[in-house]
Amino acid sequence: MKSDRPKALFEVCGAPMAELVGRAMQGAGADRPVVVIGVCGEEVQGALGEGYDYAWQREQRGTGHAAASASDALKDFDGPVFVAAGDVPLLTSDVFQQLLSRHDEAQAQCTLAVVELDDPTGYGRVIRDDSGRPVRIAEERDASEAERKIREVCVSVYCFDAKTLFRLLPSLSTDNAQGEQYLTDMVEAVAGSGGRVETCFFEEAWLFQGVNDRWQLAQAELALRQRILRRLCEDGVSVVDPATTYVAVDVEVGRDTVLEPMTSIGRGCKIGKNCRIGPSTTIRESTLGDRCVVLMSHLNGAWLENDVRCGPFANLRPGARLHSKSRVGNFVEVKNASLGVAASASHLAYLGDATIGASANIGAGTICCNFDGFQKNRTTIGENAFVGSNTTLIAPVSVGEGAIVAAGSVISHDVPPDSLAIARGQEVIKEQWASKWRRRKEAQSK
Repeated sequence: MKSDRPKALFEVCGAPMAELVGRAMQGAGADRPVVVIGVCGEEVQGALGEGYDYAWQREQRGTGHAAASASDALKDFDGPVFVAAGDVPLLTSDVFQQLLSRHDEAQAQCTLAVVELDDPTGYGRVIRDDSGRPVRIAEERDASEAERKIREVCVSVYCFDAKTLFRLLPSLSTDNAQGEQYLTDMVEAVAGSGGRVETCFFEEAWLFQGVNDRWQLAQAELALRQRILRRLCEDGVSVVDPATTYVAVDVEVGRDTVLEPMTSIGRGCKIGKNCRIGPSTTIRESTLGDRCVVLMSHLNGAWLENDVRCGPFANLRPGARLHSKSRVGNFVEVKNASLGVAASASHLAYLGDATIGASANIGAGTICCNFDGFQKNRTTIGENAFVGSNTTLIAPVSVGEGAIVAAGSVISHDVPPDSLAIARGQEVIKEQWASKWRRRKEAQSK
């Protein structure tokens, strides 16, 4: 990957690859996920959080040794255990469910997922005995010429009986080309101890594609994005241009919502029904109600009730709360501020650390001066207030209910309800002054 970051933390559709593998396992019923960590383990642990147990592999001595590192975390567990690498982001819960069903039906101690590849280079080949039962896996570096011609391969996704797994792992040999304990050798260990080994065949080899470089990461991103968008379409969401629409994992979108081209919706977002999002819109960690319209805007940490209109070119920053039927128009920035029901800021305004009442109107060019160089201060605007264009509100300050602030004013004192506030220089008109000034300038230039 040519990176200082652990590979398992590279994100696919907004989620670290290791998390995607864990989510797939949990979706199939695994309720005690254990992540084996080694180099940069603290970083992995911090990124994945408290939803997992962690087992340290202090020395990197192979995949078999990595699996054995989880023995203490599962020492009291008796049942089936899934094992998979943390860099296979396209695995689904259905894959693990099929694997488990096959494992249970056969009463096996080891069941491995297998696929057939036209070019099996790099994969361990499945070696079967004369009766057709799998007896071992031949890794690429250790396989004979005849074995390398086998197209059936192990994709390193397993279901083991827990007791069998942890009993046999310490016995795995390091007598191989890499001098490591291969997890694939568990097939031979189980078969050799009289246990039952089964395979579960999958047609969709692409589900098991690992990520070893940034191009493979991009391909995984594309595949998972298409899966997410297809699910949304099946649930009643319209995606106008899937090629330019990005939706992260676990995003919720209501039916009859339309996602226009160049729309990007990140994790932590919930969007209601009958909305229209985009084009050219980015939404992160935000919640939108029903029938919202967001056009060419950026939302991060925002909360919108029903029937809100936003954009074009609006910027809603963390703490922005827009109540029903409110409007934030072009080139309006809202930060840690709320707009009441049917409040409107249609053009060219900065509303930071403000509370704006229902049906208030904020004119173009209005600025909430919220920072005095040391701390942020709040602006409060009452219901049905009218703030004229090009107004500067120097916080802390309030404008009362129904008050009117004349355009061009600089307001530094509270405005009582139902009042008119004018704070600007008096207009002075000098008739015929312009022509006199031009003649004087022309004379000076000669």
